[in-house]
Amino acid sequence: MKLSLCNEVIRDLSFERQCALAAGLGYRGLEVAPFTFGDDAWQMPAAKRSEIRRACSDAGIKVSGLHWLLAAPAGLSITTADKLVWQKSVDVLCHLVDLCAELGGTYLVHGSPAQRRVAGADDGKRAEEAWAKAAEASAQAGVVYCLEPLARPDCNFVNTLAEGADVARRIANPAFRIMVDTLASSLEEKEPVADAIRRWMPTGLMAHVQFNDRNKRGPGQGGDKFAPAVGALRETGYTGWVAMEPFIYEPDGPTCAARMIGYVQGLLEQDV
Repeated sequence: MKLSLCNEVIRDLSFERQCALAAGLGYRGLEVAPFTFGDDAWQMPAAKRSEIRRACSDAGIKVSGLHWLLAAPAGLSITTADKLVWQKSVDVLCHLVDLCAELGGTYLVHGSPAQRRVAGADDGKRAEEAWAKAAEASAQAGVVYCLEPLARPDCNFVNTLAEGADVARRIANPAFRIMVDTLASSLEEKEPVADAIRRWMPTGLMAHVQFNDRNKRGPGQGGDKFAPAVGALRETGYTGWVAMEPFIYEPDGPTCAARMIGYVQGLLEQDV
C-alpha cells in the first residue's frame, strides 16, 4: 500500500513546499484537490502542468490522483435540469480526467456532495449520465474514476457501498468503480469498515481508499481504530493508494499530516 496526503490539508503552502513536506514526512503521493489551484484548474495551461510535474519530480513524490472535483467553479451540478449547467459540469469532469492523466495520477474520486444532490425523479439519471461520460473519458485517458459513497445528511445520493456498486454495474465500464471513505462507511454501512472492505474489495469494483476518523480528523486523531481496516486491506491483497483526508486540521495542517502518517505507518509496519 502507498500512502498519499490530500493536498488541501497543507494548501497554505506553495505546491513546491507541499511536495517537499509530504515527501519529507514519508508520503509517496499527493491527492490533489483542483480548487487549491483556483477556480479554473480544469483549464490549467500546459506550462502550469509542467511546473506541477517538475515540483513532484524534484521532491521524489507523485500526484496520486484528484478529488473534490466539482468544488470549483461555483454553481456546478450533475443532477440539475439546467442543460447549460449540467453540460459545463460534465465538461469540467472530463477536463479533470485529462488533467489527472497528464499530472501522472491514476484515479479520480467523485465526492462533491453538494453538486450531486437529488430532489426529483430524474436527478439521479442525470448524475449517472454524467458519470458514464466521465467513465468514457477515463477509459481513454487510462485512469480510474471512483464514485465515493458519502454519509447523510451532507449527501443524499449514493450513501452506501452497495448503492455505489449498483451505479458502477449499470455504467458497466471498467474505468468506473467505487472507493471506500472510512468516515462515510463508518456512518453508513451496517457492518464494520473492515468487514465492508472484505466484502467489496474481492468484487473488483473497489479501486481506492481514504482514511479519516468519524470525528472528521485524521486517522489516529479520534476514537476510530484503523488496525482492522489495514488488516482487511492486507487480507484482500490491496496494493493501491491510501489517502489521508481529514476535514479538521488540528493544531494545524502540517502537524496533522505528520501525525497521520506516523500512526498509519506504524500500523503498516506491524507483523511485517
